[in-house]
Amino acid sequence: MSQALAGEAGRVPKRQDPPRRIMRELVVATKNQGKLREIRELLKEFDLKVTSIADYPDCPEVVEDGKTFAANAIKKARVIGKHLGQLTLGEDSGLQVKALKNAPGIYSARFSGPDATDEKNNKKLIASLKNVPSSKRQARYRCFAALSEGDKLIGVVDGSCGGMIVDQRRGTNGFGYDPFFLIPRYKKTFGELDPAIKAKISHRARALKKLKILIKKYFD
Repeated sequence: MSQALAGEAGRVPKRQDPPRRIMRELVVATKNQGKLREIRELLKEFDLKVTSIADYPDCPEVVEDGKTFAANAIKKARVIGKHLGQLTLGEDSGLQVKALKNAPGIYSARFSGPDATDEKNNKKLIASLKNVPSSKRQARYRCFAALSEGDKLIGVVDGSCGGMIVDQRRGTNGFGYDPFFLIPRYKKTFGELDPAIKAKISHRARALKKLKILIKKYFD
């Protein structure tokens, strides 16, 4: 064996580090931390960095002037997606109460006015149902989620969950109208229900279950 070959044979190959994986990002077009927390939990199976517009202070304000949940979700996804050039999730959800002709509906977050809070919204909801018997307080949560790449719409999905409205706040879990939204099957409000169960049956969980299919197709 030549001296050169012998030198090559005795040389220990330089270890090569595996290529670094770049985590893909999904921007959620919301500043609602309760909503963001639920979305992160529901999408945790994906290797995704889930951020929100709170991480991008220069994002434009999206005026939710659509006549439907779907229209608002699409607008959020496309406006923020176009601004950031990122894969973006726009979501709009709310409560529909049959006795109130499906109010508060798309106005759920601002039901009590411009300075609305969860407490003020719930107070107005219960006052609005003052003369409605408990057996007539059917309600449902609705959720529409739109996925876009930049301003190119990839798809829209939806989910719903039915229940009843109770008079008294029950439980401390969740947010929004959750402490007053009773799931008859469990005899508990979303405020009392184990978050692990809510993550399977809620309007948002059902919508995002469909959204996962869109995300998988997008990355395949």
